[in-house]
Amino acid sequence: MSVDTPDQGSAHIPGYPSQLASEPSAVTGDRARAVFGHVMGLVALTVGCVALGAYIGRDLAGGAGIAFFIGAFVCIIALNLASARGREQLATALLFGLGLLLGLAVGPVINDYANADPAALWQAAGATAAFVAILGAVGYATRRDLSSWARTLFWALIALVVFGTVAIFVSIPHANLIYAIAGLVIFGGFTIFDFNRLRRTGIESAVPIAASIFLDIFNVFLFTLELFSGNRD
Repeated sequence: MSVDTPDQGSAHIPGYPSQLASEPSAVTGDRARAVFGHVMGLVALTVGCVALGAYIGRDLAGGAGIAFFIGAFVCIIALNLASARGREQLATALLFGLGLLLGLAVGPVINDYANADPAALWQAAGATAAFVAILGAVGYATRRDLSSWARTLFWALIALVVFGTVAIFVSIPHANLIYAIAGLVIFGGFTIFDFNRLRRTGIESAVPIAASIFLDIFNVFLFTLELFSGNRD
């Protein structure tokens, strides 16, 4: 997403919710499958909200995206607070609001791609699905607790934001390509990390985990779209 953008192509990275929060001990069996199904259902519905928002906002002026990104940050903070206080219905509504706002924010960009280079959209969507499915399976299948990754991933994300900000003011050769590849590496790590968290979390943490996985998917899609569209420049 983007609030830290070097340019429209590298405008991603919404705030990351509760990545460093401690998780409940691992759950197993039927309960683990129920949690997995519930979380992935929330993720799917949130992705649907993004699609709806992108359609509604396809003709909005580009400047409106900043307001929607700010609203998305507010939703991320609020849904974590609501979940921590046991208000799951409110947290779920805020999760869907997050998806809708991000869809509105990127709607004009997605519309531009749909008109100018629709193949890049479909290829990015397919690559994102495969990327998340493979790395998500790796994370979920990993029995070892990967909580130790949290700090490294957090600082890598901060470094990416700093690089993106510097690239606004300083001409760096192939900055967009570097930004996109680095973003995919970092969010690939987050995808493994979040699915590993999902393996050991309880239903009470379903909404924050769903928000994290959704943000992984959202950012991977935007970085992948940038790569595919860049190949045609």
